[in-house]
Amino acid sequence: MSTQNARNVMILGGHGKVALKASPKIVEAGHTLTSVVRNPDQVADVEATGAKAVVQDIEQLDVAGFEELFADQDVIIWSAGVGGGDDARTYRVDRDAAIRSIDAAGSKRYIMVSYFNSRADHGVPEDHSMFTYCESKAAADDHLRASATQWTIVGPSALTLDEPTAKIETRAPKTDGTANGDDELPSSQVSRADVATVIAEVVDRPNLVGHFIEFNNGDTPIAEALDAHAES
Repeated sequence: MSTQNARNVMILGGHGKVALKASPKIVEAGHTLTSVVRNPDQVADVEATGAKAVVQDIEQLDVAGFEELFADQDVIIWSAGVGGGDDARTYRVDRDAAIRSIDAAGSKRYIMVSYFNSRADHGVPEDHSMFTYCESKAAADDHLRASATQWTIVGPSALTLDEPTAKIETRAPKTDGTANGDDELPSSQVSRADVATVIAEVVDRPNLVGHFIEFNNGDTPIAEALDAHAES
């Protein structure tokens, strides 16, 4: 396997279901992967993927702390999140910590794992359990778009535990990198394994800088779908 374009890659939220599936793919591509987890009990799981584990509570890091964490990294992947159930902590992690990490990343490559149709006018009512998450992701995604980073936002639809299909369908991108909510492709679902493949592919695709990739499982091989997205 070629390591000609090997990079130092860091994934935040490294013990998440998608991150654990993406990690071995990133390592297999020849990159040096560092996986950040909050719980030391998770170290063995992330190291089994081939990644180096770092125990750090990113909720507590200020910008300087993130800068130190990112010092030797070329690519940052944000796959962290509270996962619901605690609104205050969702804002602290999914919005505030994410924004601090973006500020700390400077001009590095930055891949944000978000969700299909993430935008400020998401339409989720305030009394819905997902409202705080949607608000947090919209704020972090908008901050990322305005940053100096070489950013890509990955926006899968509803996640499943289905077997991978290696095929997706993507929403037509908008030129400003925001959600294209007025087209004919609605949100559906996609397997976590296929999301992991998309993330690993994006690491090696600088032509997707500035793209928000919204996708479901579909009929197009992932590499082909990403090529088309980059060209559109």
